Amino acid sequence: MTSDMADIRSTLNDLIESCKDSEDGYREAAEKVKDPDVRALFMNYSRQRAQLAAQLQAEVIGIGGNPETSGTAAAAIHRGWLGLKSAVTTDNDVAILDEAERGEDAISKNYHHAMAKDLPKDIRAIVERQYRQIQETHDQVRSLRDSHWKMEVPMVGLR
Repeated sequence: MTSDMADIRSTLNDLIESCKDSEDGYREAAEKVKDPDVRALFMNYSRQRAQLAAQLQAEVIGIGGNPETSGTAAAAIHRGWLGLKSAVTTDNDVAILDEAERGEDAISKNYHHAMAKDLPKDIRAIVERQYRQIQETHDQVRSLRDSHWKMEVPMVGLR
C-alpha cells in the first residue's frame, strides 16, 4: 500500500503542478490581452486554478505527503503553457486565446491520465469534479478564441 500511496501522492502533485502552471499562464495572459472581458475572465480562471491546486494540496497533506507548491518550467513545457509566453509578446488576443486553449488541452490530458489510475473514491470524486470544471473552461476558451478569430479575419470579397 505504501507504493500505492506514493503513486497517489505523485499523481496529485502532477495535477497541482498543472494547476499552478495554468494559474500562472492565465494571470500572464490577462496582463497582455486587450479585451477587458477576456482579461477579467482570465483572472477568474487563474483564481480558479489556484483553488483547484489548494484542494489537491490539502489532499496530499491528508494522505501524509508534501504537496507541490508551484509549477515548474519543465512542467510548463509539457503542460502546454510555455507557448503562451511567446503568444503574449505578439499583443494579439487570438494568438493568446489559441495558446490558452492549447494549455487547456494539456491540462485536460493530465487529468484524464490521473483518472485512469486507481484512486481512492474520495480523491477520485475531487479529481473528476475538477476535470469537469477544466472541461467547461476549455470549451469557453475555445469558443472565445473562435469568436475572436472570426472578428479578426478580413472580410474577403466585400468591396
